Amino acid sequence: MRSLIPVAAALLAGPALAQTAAPSANLADEGRRLAEQWCSACHAVAPNAQPPQGDSTPGFAGVAAMPSTTEMSLRVFLQTPHAGMPNFQLSRQQTDAVVAYILSLRR
Repeated sequence: MRSLIPVAAALLAGPALAQTAAPSANLADEGRRLAEQWCSACHAVAPNAQPPQGDSTPGFAGVAAMPSTTEMSLRVFLQTPHAGMPNFQLSRQQTDAVVAYILSLRR
């Protein structure tokens, strides 16, 4: 009976892993929606878009392409107040979504 437990766990993990792929795409879509709503006044949030206020603010595709950009660095940046930026108070879910969107621009 004990030998069946790892087999059952492996069989159940397949559908669970398949389910995690879809929310990631949905999460990035939600991140894009949030970025368009909150960030697009200053940043080019879509790939190849021109920044609305000139070249002084980095576009999201440019941020995604930086070697120093990681999930952790984005989380820290989004949760730390910065001069010249509005003080958005993102929830954990909103932060997850914006991070997922920015990282999706690396593809």
